[in-house]
Amino acid sequence: MKILYIDVDSLRPDHLGSYGYQRSTSPNIDSVAERGVRFENYYASDAPCAPSRTALFSSKFGIHNGLVNHGGLQGDIRPIGSDRPFNYHHTEHQAWVDTLRFKGLHTAIISPFAGRHAAWHILQGFLEVHDTGKHAGETAGDVSKEAIRWIKERGTEKQDWFLYLNFWDPHTPYRTPVDYGNPFKNDPAPDWLTEEIIEAQRNSYGPMSARDLPRGNQWPGLPAEIGSREDFKNWIDGYDTAIRHVDDHIGLIFNALKEEGLFEDTIIIISADHGENQGELNVYGDHQTADHITSRIPCIIAGPGIKQGHVDDDFHYQIDFGPTFTEFVNGRQSIKWDGQSFLPALTEGKSTGREFLVLSQQAWSCQRAVRFDHWILIRTYHDGLKDLPDLMLFDIENDPHETTNLINEKPEVVAKGLRFLDQWVSEQMKISDSPVDPMWQVIHEGGPFHTRVDFALEGYINKLRKMGRNVAADRLEQRYSNNKVNA
Repeated sequence: MKILYIDVDSLRPDHLGSYGYQRSTSPNIDSVAERGVRFENYYASDAPCAPSRTALFSSKFGIHNGLVNHGGLQGDIRPIGSDRPFNYHHTEHQAWVDTLRFKGLHTAIISPFAGRHAAWHILQGFLEVHDTGKHAGETAGDVSKEAIRWIKERGTEKQDWFLYLNFWDPHTPYRTPVDYGNPFKNDPAPDWLTEEIIEAQRNSYGPMSARDLPRGNQWPGLPAEIGSREDFKNWIDGYDTAIRHVDDHIGLIFNALKEEGLFEDTIIIISADHGENQGELNVYGDHQTADHITSRIPCIIAGPGIKQGHVDDDFHYQIDFGPTFTEFVNGRQSIKWDGQSFLPALTEGKSTGREFLVLSQQAWSCQRAVRFDHWILIRTYHDGLKDLPDLMLFDIENDPHETTNLINEKPEVVAKGLRFLDQWVSEQMKISDSPVDPMWQVIHEGGPFHTRVDFALEGYINKLRKMGRNVAADRLEQRYSNNKVNA
């Protein structure tokens, strides 16, 4: 058995052809979907980067593993305590990568992520660790070069293997090589973002909002602000070109597998750590909320033993992946894992989903959201200097870009979502190893890391005033005048 897991940072599924996107961003990824299973409602339990991958590799919600932030006390995984064993082998603290290893798979990871986030715990169970060395400044060529070398040197050995790869290009700053060009220069941008929405966003505020775009982008033609549909197109071209560039290099990896006679015998997984807001909730090129766009991620799986040409519409978390493949290799499940196997969906197309999902964000804002039926209810506990109401309800089926808050029109739906949220928090705290919900620790130490450090309140207000955005500065100042926190 050979398993290749391709993790593309910041890859939102609705910018892939296999998920319905009109631009040709992903022919190689789409080819995997054609011969395997595509999961339509697959979400990161915790966002963004470090919380998501910690949840993935531990198969635990952030409320249990403790890592929900990018700094501060909750920027590290929760220690086990006095019951910590000498090592985690064959104990309840064993990771699912350990399980693959103990079932005879040679486990390897090609990624700079552990060093970038000081997240060394994600390496548990890996026999080989290859750091590509640029702290997530890599382009696709840096990653594919290492992956192809590994496949040719180690992948051809008789031993079964699990190889995890990390691509970074769709994460800002956009840095696709200039000579790659713009394959989408003649393609219109998505039409949901109107001039009226842009104008409203420009009169608002927030990190990475329409007038505060991420800096440091090296790809030519990117705007400094979103002031028009043309600016939006140029911005989206940068993101989509990065996706297409990664897809091309995924194709090179597939070719290497074919050259070595491994392609048909390899299970291939395409996924991400989180999506990427591109105007939704007035966030561009970032992942700052617990909304549908940031939390939803692609999951495409194909290969030996996997059902072909199937689309699964059920709700699943990324933390369900580990238990699924543990069952696939007949490995030992841990009672500490929160994930649940969806193997029957993967191999037989059977329904194995959850009734609802709870999605969390505590690195850029403090939010929890409930995804159920065709709704998402988002509760904001700390807005992370964004112009957001305490509660938001969106009809994902008819409003996937979250433009119309239905909180007042649908009180019965709001009540249902809040019941689910209260039920989930209560259930998770009952079985937690700690009496402390890590979200409240984040709030009490001053809020999400990035809005304590990168976008500190006083500095951001001063920036707004220097830009002549006094109305926005006054609103933000008033909002935080009493250090408001929603209990």
